[in-house]
Amino acid sequence: MKPQDIVLLLKIISLEDKTWNQKPMAEALGMSQSEISESVARSKNTGLLAPNGKVVMKMALMEFLQYGFRYVFPQKPGAVVRGIPTSHSASPLKEEISSSEDYVWPYAKGKIRGHGITPLYPSVPEAALKDPAFHELLALADALRVGRAREKELAIKHLKKRLNLEEQNN
Repeated sequence: MKPQDIVLLLKIISLEDKTWNQKPMAEALGMSQSEISESVARSKNTGLLAPNGKVVMKMALMEFLQYGFRYVFPQKPGAVVRGIPTSHSASPLKEEISSSEDYVWPYAKGKIRGHGITPLYPSVPEAALKDPAFHELLALADALRVGRAREKELAIKHLKKRLNLEEQNN
């Protein structure tokens, strides 16, 4: 598994389109078409994409994000840099968490200064700016990588809601 696999899966979810194609996806994510193709193959192999390669297996992805993501793709906040907000500094968590520390993906055109979080893939900041739903999913995923207990708990709640996995037992 590679970090761009998670980027691709989250983008597929943000599109809500089961007929997506690799070439436009590659352009939207700033990846090569071969990287998309290889990512699809890896994700099908791990059970995170359906055998048709078009539908994200949301329950499996949620389990991975919740229990394994921070161990497979760990991240520690770095130096203060200019960038694009992520984790608790981006929507939807920024509306629920008040913090004096911002976390950002380093990006020269960013408008916020904060502790740098290395994005899962170099083109993530630019791709996220073009798709607010995708940006939110990536920021929630980053909260699982770098957040404290409360941020992680809220991120899990928001991710389950966005993946339509909210518990039905209530």
